[in-house]
Amino acid sequence: MTKRALITGITGQDGSHLAELLLENGYKVYGLVRRTSTVNFGRIAHIQDQVELVPGDMTDQTSLQEALQVAQPDEVYNLAAQSFVGTSWTQPTLTGNVTALGVTRLLDAVRHVKPDARFYQAGSSEMFGKVREVPQCETTPFYPRSPYGVAKVYGHWITVNYRESYGLFACNGILFNHEGPRRGIEFVTRKITHTAARIKLGLADKLYLGNPDSKRDWGYAGDYVRAMWLMLQQDHPDDYVICTGSTHSVREFVEITFELAGLDIGQHVVFNDPRYTRPAEVDLLVGDYSKAARVLGWHPVVDFRGLVGLMMEEELRALQDNRRDW
Repeated sequence: MTKRALITGITGQDGSHLAELLLENGYKVYGLVRRTSTVNFGRIAHIQDQVELVPGDMTDQTSLQEALQVAQPDEVYNLAAQSFVGTSWTQPTLTGNVTALGVTRLLDAVRHVKPDARFYQAGSSEMFGKVREVPQCETTPFYPRSPYGVAKVYGHWITVNYRESYGLFACNGILFNHEGPRRGIEFVTRKITHTAARIKLGLADKLYLGNPDSKRDWGYAGDYVRAMWLMLQQDHPDDYVICTGSTHSVREFVEITFELAGLDIGQHVVFNDPRYTRPAEVDLLVGDYSKAARVLGWHPVVDFRGLVGLMMEEELRALQDNRRDW
């Protein structure tokens, strides 16, 4: 029998990679899409005819129940969120409504409509925030440092509560930073590669960044969605940290990017621009994925330099294609 999956956030970076993976494994894939004034299906354009899109909104309980009625999924992957940390400071209430309460609405819809469905909640390393230990694992206490991090902590614990209270097969993936060519331009990694490519092609001159010494555990999104899927194939639901176990600074990301592009950082990069600093900074995140390795058999494949190379290659290709279009 063909398995059925519903992905919220299917048009995002992770959603598009996950949809590809599920299709490759023979799933019937449904994607929840929200009504907006501009349609952005660019990340799933190549598979759009293979997935069924259903309308819904994480702030609207009825639409989530109707989407579940249509999809009748065996697996539900909640990847929808207001997922940009910077925006969570300027829109904290919206972030809480979508990224926190949206999880409750979806879990409750699953409980009433399809209680046998397996549920995945996309957590974040931002939940660790002001870290209490290094590296961070599943038992590390949370100390979020942004409205986004706080909302993700709520989403994590409400998932645990629904699992323990209602017997749902519900898992949390505590995913550390994961990037790729499909990353939104508002995120620092994509901002770096996109601007470097524009400088390389003579379309820009400067890259402006905030704190260059912030350190993150960066992996490849294509690797991380495989972990999401593996969590829902287990005999018992549980929570897992997904990461690479290596940490790199924003400065290192810039250095490799500009090296690959053949550009001089001193000529083109401005660090510590006050426009890009946050009220509360998260300085160091690095995870321990030993539980995922042991239980799921999961390991990251793409390393840090390989990730930067993937992003730069696609950035240059896309910009050069656009130039030809011009």
